[in-house]
Amino acid sequence: MTTGSRLSSTRAQILAFRRSVGALDERLPRGRRSLRTAAWAGLQDSMPRAALLSIHARVEGTEPSTWEDPSLIQLWGPRYNAYVVAARDLAIFSLGRLPEGGRTRRTADDLAARLHASLDGTSMRYDAAGRSIGVHGNSLRYAALTGTVAIRWEGARLPTVWTVPPPAITALEARLELARRYLHIFGPTTPDAFARWAGIGRRAAGDTFEALGPSLTQVRTPIGDAWILASDEAGLRAAPGPTAPARLLPSGDAYFLLHGTDRELLVPDARRRAELWTSRVWPGALLMNGEIVGTWRRAHDVVTVQAWRRPSRAARDAVEAEAASLPLPGTDGRIVVRWDD
Repeated sequence: MTTGSRLSSTRAQILAFRRSVGALDERLPRGRRSLRTAAWAGLQDSMPRAALLSIHARVEGTEPSTWEDPSLIQLWGPRYNAYVVAARDLAIFSLGRLPEGGRTRRTADDLAARLHASLDGTSMRYDAAGRSIGVHGNSLRYAALTGTVAIRWEGARLPTVWTVPPPAITALEARLELARRYLHIFGPTTPDAFARWAGIGRRAAGDTFEALGPSLTQVRTPIGDAWILASDEAGLRAAPGPTAPARLLPSGDAYFLLHGTDRELLVPDARRRAELWTSRVWPGALLMNGEIVGTWRRAHDVVTVQAWRRPSRAARDAVEAEAASLPLPGTDGRIVVRWDD
């Protein structure tokens, strides 16, 4: 990567850019193209139906069954978490994390081959599938690195697994595209941040950014030097547009799936950062008019919102309308919002 003249960016520019590419200021029209855009860097689904709520924050007309659209698929993705991605992008989020060699590579290849032979075109609950080849079901997450394993997880039950044909792209091609996806949604960013998000080694992440060098632009940010795709420079420079009055982002949503100093940019107040990124399960993030201003949690049809500052009546109405629109089965818009402020 070259280190010539750097583009300077402010916090406001960076957050506006991320909201724009993440479709958080204005929802995308309903359709499969929009679903793929919403899942451009994957939709973490470790909390039951978190991916569905992330789609809802970005795409109009999201329904309780939208996560089951045939254009989408589940897999064990970055950091071996459950993810929803576009079916055509499965290899990017799996094979893109496969090491070039070493023990993990050997384990992944071996497990994938044995699982494919055992399932023989069928699907099976992952614990039973693991027993069929003499391993714990959790070990099958390594087989997913080969791009040949898909899952279905509904939250209340253990995942079901099956195998798919080998990807048509190489691991290097997949990793380069995975990095481009990350840079587009999380940029400006660094190789170390990419390594942590993807769950790959720092050396592999550094080599990937080096390979992308000619297509990257260095950016000076309030928290240090970072990189964006050169094709995103105009977007980063663009004047921000209107912001959405309210979005309820679920635990693990890409907009705040950050670590280290990256969190300081999004939430400057250290006390508030501790409330959003807890040591256990993260709450959801309350995004209002372009800023994270609180957290939220849900218990069936009750959404409890903890605002970091007292909201106006109009702001409360916007949050309550957003909560009422959550595509949750069995609620039919009858969601109660409780304010803990």
